Amino acid sequence: MPSLGTNRERVLRAATTAFLAHGYGSSVDQIARRAGVAKQTVYHHFPSKDALFKEVARELVKGVLVELESEPQGLREGLVRFALAYRERALSAQGVATFRTLIPEIPRFRALARTVYAHSVGETVRRLADYLGKAMVAGRLRHDDPQFAAEILLGMLVGHDRMKRLFGIAPGEESEPRRAAHIVDCFLRAFSP
Repeated sequence: MPSLGTNRERVLRAATTAFLAHGYGSSVDQIARRAGVAKQTVYHHFPSKDALFKEVARELVKGVLVELESEPQGLREGLVRFALAYRERALSAQGVATFRTLIPEIPRFRALARTVYAHSVGETVRRLADYLGKAMVAGRLRHDDPQFAAEILLGMLVGHDRMKRLFGIAPGEESEPRRAAHIVDCFLRAFSP
């Protein structure tokens, strides 16, 4: 019989499912039932629902980071690969559910929100800015503020498409690879040397 993991792992999985489905309003009783453990077991591993929510949030944002090649050789190809991977993570059902779950809780967890940003979107901006900065130095992109360029590209990659998904609007008919390439091409025209 396959192992269900440690009680802590089971609680985290159950809490993730509950928070993504029902937000912070999920009860510890529901989470314990879903995990197949006693409520006291949840509190043994996490002293409060807040602590459990924080751990779930930290785990969820780990999946957003996308690696970039260390050196931008084929700039367009590298950016298209990045765009596809980033869009897949940010715009997937889980990515949108994570966004929906975390955003309303920012006023309640301000310090956590800053940490989550720093380790997810903030780190993605930093890595992408480094990548774009190297391309600028090599003359493949016009010289500009690499962080600004990274923020612009990330906004182009998910901005309105995320809004459509949040409102339950189906994506357009353009295939995902074509959409990602189209966005990258627009970005490259804007920052052409």
